[in-house]
Amino acid sequence: MFGPREDLGLAGGATFGRARPGIAPARRAPLVPTAAAVAPPRPTVLGPIHPVAKRWGKLCKRIEIWTAFYGPAPDLAENVGTRGWFKSLALLVCLIVLALMFWPRFAPLEAAQLVAIDEAAQREFRAQALRSFAAGSMQGRHFAAGEGVIRLPAAPERPMIQLFATIGENDSMPRMLQRAGVGSGDAGQVAAMVASAVSLSDIAPGTRFSIKLGARSSPSDPRPVTAIAFRPRFDLALEIKRQGGGFTLARKPIAVDVTPLRIQGLVGASLYRSARAAGAPPSAVQDYLRAIDQAVPFDDLSPTDSFDFVVAYKHAVDGEGAAGDLLYAGVLRAGQPRAQLLRWGSDGHFTSLDDLAGTGQADTGLFGAPVAGRLTSGFGLRRHPILGYVRMHAGVDYGAAWGSPIYAVTDGRVQYAGWHGGHGNYVRLDHGSGIATGYGHMSRIAVSSGMPVRRGQIIGYVGSTGLSTGAHLHYEVYRGGQTVDPMSVRMVQRPQVVDPKEIAAFKARLQALLAVRPSALVGSQR
Repeated sequence: MFGPREDLGLAGGATFGRARPGIAPARRAPLVPTAAAVAPPRPTVLGPIHPVAKRWGKLCKRIEIWTAFYGPAPDLAENVGTRGWFKSLALLVCLIVLALMFWPRFAPLEAAQLVAIDEAAQREFRAQALRSFAAGSMQGRHFAAGEGVIRLPAAPERPMIQLFATIGENDSMPRMLQRAGVGSGDAGQVAAMVASAVSLSDIAPGTRFSIKLGARSSPSDPRPVTAIAFRPRFDLALEIKRQGGGFTLARKPIAVDVTPLRIQGLVGASLYRSARAAGAPPSAVQDYLRAIDQAVPFDDLSPTDSFDFVVAYKHAVDGEGAAGDLLYAGVLRAGQPRAQLLRWGSDGHFTSLDDLAGTGQADTGLFGAPVAGRLTSGFGLRRHPILGYVRMHAGVDYGAAWGSPIYAVTDGRVQYAGWHGGHGNYVRLDHGSGIATGYGHMSRIAVSSGMPVRRGQIIGYVGSTGLSTGAHLHYEVYRGGQTVDPMSVRMVQRPQVVDPKEIAAFKARLQALLAVRPSALVGSQR
């Protein structure tokens, strides 16, 4: 059965597989031995360590057989009660005991005994240690004064001290001077002398004072004032000096030239950042944003639009400069003016030529929505959401986010501003000709009674005060003292007296500001 297989060309004549009984193995054609088959065997390199490798192979085989029989991780849920199961249980117990033997101890470790340090060693340690400034930073060796050191009874003082002090918010000039080291007597005399030239309340917070103090007669006395100089106004400087037993006040007027400053640039991604990058002061940019919002919504501005505004700029002969009020605000699109607003009138509001001539939206258009929101409740009878019964709803409701700005729908004057029963925080505007509008449930009121307002001016913010179930605006329209449906008001007729001289003056002022060259500072125009 294990006869030699000559047809395979194997030297040992070994065969693989077992012949089936009753079936003679098929005879194959003998294979011709190749050169590789008849070539002499190559000498192996690992010949000297062959016995070691053979033993290692036998050891690995025995480990495999033992592992296959016993298993590295026996399952105690199988073959319960057998001999192998008890062996596995014993192995588990041994492993648990071994783990408990190596369980760490949590007993405190015994440290070395403290060594008593004498005073000399402590001083040496303190000299070599580093201590923070918060702990006094007393480090290094300190030596007592020797015989060559002469102790003085008192430290000499400087004959004069020059310092700067700034007046703050809700501060007074005498308190500021006393904080700087001026005696109460000198502070009162200086304040009285300054009050004879300018009002102390007109001194703006942040005004800087240059103070010179002389030598004092004794360490317990305050230093006397030698001179004080400051600038209470942009065009005036005051200097106070001590002469004899009193003070003298010198007024120094400063020549100031007021020339408009015009700034232009592209709106870009942010109108505020673009205007600031063009050199506009923050106060002028804020005024420009508030003014231009009356004519052009910010959502309608394109990055390719151009901003254009003119600011009153003051320039003194000593080199100081300060930006004043915003005079003109405009928007350009494709080189053509889209909005041109001019500060006009005694109230200082911004007005366009169309509004001044009576051809603007206030006279020919519809009442606009007073808030950016959706209409949630109409005019007429309805069941009150809080009171629970049907009653007249004398206005319309606009749902809007808490804190959204509320705008005046047209020009007028504040007739009432305050708490108004179920309306909560309420504002009523009188627009003339018997027309009035009311705004209720505000979270905050931005106007006061008797104050004139312009179309698009913010008069408050959306809230939920009074009888309200959520943030919204209750908007009412009055005609002859009676409430009417705000959605039925299509036209606002108001008397408009057009003065040709005022229009001519407006146009002349507008042309004068538009003639200012962009970024033309004082003294640069020719």
